[in-house]
Amino acid sequence: MTQPTLIGRAANRPLPSAMPELLWTAMDLAAAGVPVLPLREGKVPFGNCRTCAGGACGGRPHMKAAGPCQCPAVCHGWAAATTNTSVLTSPLWAPVWREAKAVAYHPGGAGLTVVDLDSAEAIAWARQTLPATRIVRTTRGEHWLYQGAMQSANAVRPGVDVKSSMQYARWLSRGTGTMTALPDAVRALVVKQPTIRPAQRAVTVPAPVGGGQCPHRTPAYLERGIAMAEQRISDAHSAVHATVYRTFLAVLSAHGRCGCLTDTHVVRLFIAAQAKGESARHCTDAWTNARTRLGL
Repeated sequence: MTQPTLIGRAANRPLPSAMPELLWTAMDLAAAGVPVLPLREGKVPFGNCRTCAGGACGGRPHMKAAGPCQCPAVCHGWAAATTNTSVLTSPLWAPVWREAKAVAYHPGGAGLTVVDLDSAEAIAWARQTLPATRIVRTTRGEHWLYQGAMQSANAVRPGVDVKSSMQYARWLSRGTGTMTALPDAVRALVVKQPTIRPAQRAVTVPAPVGGGQCPHRTPAYLERGIAMAEQRISDAHSAVHATVYRTFLAVLSAHGRCGCLTDTHVVRLFIAAQAKGESARHCTDAWTNARTRLGL
C-alpha cells in the first residue's frame, strides 16, 4: 500500500465560503487515501442514527466482523470514516460538517498505527524504546505515526494508547520526521505475555543417536524455524485457528524437547497469531493443546 502523504489543505487553494475549512482538510486527507470522519464537541463522533440504533445494521464499532457501516449517515465512529469525497460532500454529511469541531481519521484503514503518548514520562519512554518516526504534537503529548496496521489497545502502559484498526485519531497536523515501518516493539505492546511455560529447558536431554550436539541448539537453525512459523501464520487467509495450532505443534515437535525455546520465541509466535485476529486466550489454548498432544 502506498504510504499516505497526510497532507493538509494546500495553502494556495481557494476556499469557497460555502465549504467549511474542516471539510477541505477532510477532502485532502481522503484524496491521500486516509479515511476521515467529523468529530463534534469533546472530540467524540456524532451519534448513531435511528436506522442503526442498537446495531440494526450490524456495524457497531466494537464488532470487528461487521466491518464499516453501510448507512450513509455519519453514525458509527471509526466505521463511518471514508475516502469517498462524494460522500463527504453529500447532502447527508453537509450539515454535520457545519457542526463539526475537528477532523478524525481511521489509522488502520490507511495502513497506519498511532502511538498516542499523553505525558512527558510516556514520551521519554518512547524516545528510549521506539524507533524514530513521524511525530505530531498534541495538546498533552505526541502522536508517533508508523507505517503498518495492527490491533488497537488503550493503556498498554502508563500514558500510552495504540490507535490503528477499529479506532480513530484526531487530525492535528502533518507532523515532522520521516514515517518508518511499524516495529515489533509496538506490536508487542498489545500482546499479553503467555502465562504458560514454554518447553522445559533442561540440560539433561540425551544426545542424539550416534552422538554429537543437538542440531536444534544452532541459533541459525532455530531462528529459521521460528521465522518460517511466523510466516506460515501470517500467510493464512482462512482456518486461522487450525493454522495457528498446527504451526505451534510443528514448532514444539521440532524444538520442544531439546530445551532451545525461550519466552522470546513463544512471544514472537503469539504476536504473529494475534496479528491475524487470534486472542491471547486462543493462543494460550493452542500452545497448551499442542504441548499436551506431544506429551511435553
